[in-house]
Amino acid sequence: MRDTHFDVLIVGSGAAGLSLALQLPETVSIGLLSKSDLNSGSTSWAQGGMAAVLHERDTIESHVEDTLQAGAGLCHQDAVTFTVKQSRSVVDWLIAQGVDFDLRNDQPDDEFREFHLTMEGGHSIRRILHAADQTGSAISKALNARVSERTNVEILTDRCVVDLIVKDGKATGAYVLNTSTGMVETIGARAIALATGGASKAYLYTSNPDGATGDGIALAWRAGCRVANLEFNQFHPTCLYHSKARTFLLTEALRGEGATLRLPSGERFMPRFDHRAELAPRDIVARAIDHEMKRLGLECVYLDITHKSREQIQEHFPTVQARCAELGIDIAKERIPVVPAAHYTCGGVVVDQYGATDVPGLYVIGETACTGLHGANRMASNSLLECFVYASSAAQHMSSHLPDKIAGRLSTWDDSRVRVSDEAVVIQHSWHALRRLMWDYVGIERTNRRLKRAANHISVLEQEVDDYYASFTITKELLELRNLTLVAKLMVESARSRKETRGLHFNSDYPAMLSEGRNTILIPKGGSSTSRELPKYR
Repeated sequence: MRDTHFDVLIVGSGAAGLSLALQLPETVSIGLLSKSDLNSGSTSWAQGGMAAVLHERDTIESHVEDTLQAGAGLCHQDAVTFTVKQSRSVVDWLIAQGVDFDLRNDQPDDEFREFHLTMEGGHSIRRILHAADQTGSAISKALNARVSERTNVEILTDRCVVDLIVKDGKATGAYVLNTSTGMVETIGARAIALATGGASKAYLYTSNPDGATGDGIALAWRAGCRVANLEFNQFHPTCLYHSKARTFLLTEALRGEGATLRLPSGERFMPRFDHRAELAPRDIVARAIDHEMKRLGLECVYLDITHKSREQIQEHFPTVQARCAELGIDIAKERIPVVPAAHYTCGGVVVDQYGATDVPGLYVIGETACTGLHGANRMASNSLLECFVYASSAAQHMSSHLPDKIAGRLSTWDDSRVRVSDEAVVIQHSWHALRRLMWDYVGIERTNRRLKRAANHISVLEQEVDDYYASFTITKELLELRNLTLVAKLMVESARSRKETRGLHFNSDYPAMLSEGRNTILIPKGGSSTSRELPKYR
């Protein structure tokens, strides 16, 4: 068994984790963990882009106001302002790392050329910076190249964190499964950052990669951290409906460029639901699609971009065009079959403006965190911006608050009382059962009865998983199921405690929104209860 120490241990290799590693001083030793390879997270899947205030026609105040409106009364204005104000510096930093964003091609004088900005739901002006429809991939490639040049960063792939080690009330390390060897390593650190993404794999249909299993949320909860607003799960309205493309997302920028949603008859239906039509916030569009599918008994609806020329589509949406063409769909002539799918976890671990949690030495950034930016509904393309803003503030805070020395020797992992499983079918069955019940009972539209049933079923599943965990040697699949079952339970508990409809949480038994918005805060047994609200910003 390996026993290693770093100054900082970063769990997760997406935008948040990579940018944190790059912004920490080169004198700090860093261990960067990834469950598989460095491109396995959600960042490289992001098509649309990143919101930023970049020209004189836009303002910080406008971006803030759009975000607050989308968040349905639960955004923390200080968090929103803090994030938006740094958007220009984030763009400058990304360009310095080698990210090539698209520029306008209608300005011959290069000295004054502007970025090509797109429109997305909830925004009042074009402010979405992008690299064609492969923004996440472009960012990932650039940051991966930079990290590989850093001699102070040791990249550890094929690693799954089993649990964090908390000693004397402080985060001091982690037990880490090396999935290539099957051994559990003990890794000590002066500070730990969780940047593991969200938990959309809890749902049967999702746009996320398979690794989005809520690991960081579960790890932080078991370590004693509060979580907030986990009932707000964003469903992307338009994922490709095809048996060979179960997780392929169709970027919202398509609708920003005029794509319309239509029924099989060709009827356009979004104007009946919202005056913003296809550019309404994602929860409204997803709920409208869900309503029409259930009303008419449809398997899908259709996204129509045929008003654009083939050349325009190829220029701005090459990935979408190529993937659809592989499946026999010519999007310049045909409508694209789409369905909603779980896309983003708006709640998460409670943090302050530096990403610091209730447990000293433990930071959480990216989709794993609840910063107060998204409120009850994330506005499109704010998530990448949040990753970079909080990675920067966490790096600054860590640099000045690292303990002088690493904690003493940590206990090694003890697996002397478990055996190799001969009942792996239990894991497979539990995976299917959990994702199906979350889709059926805790989906786009909820009821008290469905949520109660979900709670009952998850309680049984959790006991089965815990029994299995206590009896058999651990695997990646078991750890992910253990984490996701816990996070699903927290999601249901949060949803049952909200007696209203707000943002992404739609409960037909409570169709009205209360006059005052309150955060849903859950506190683990033995965790911090000093504050019932999210931290205020200094």
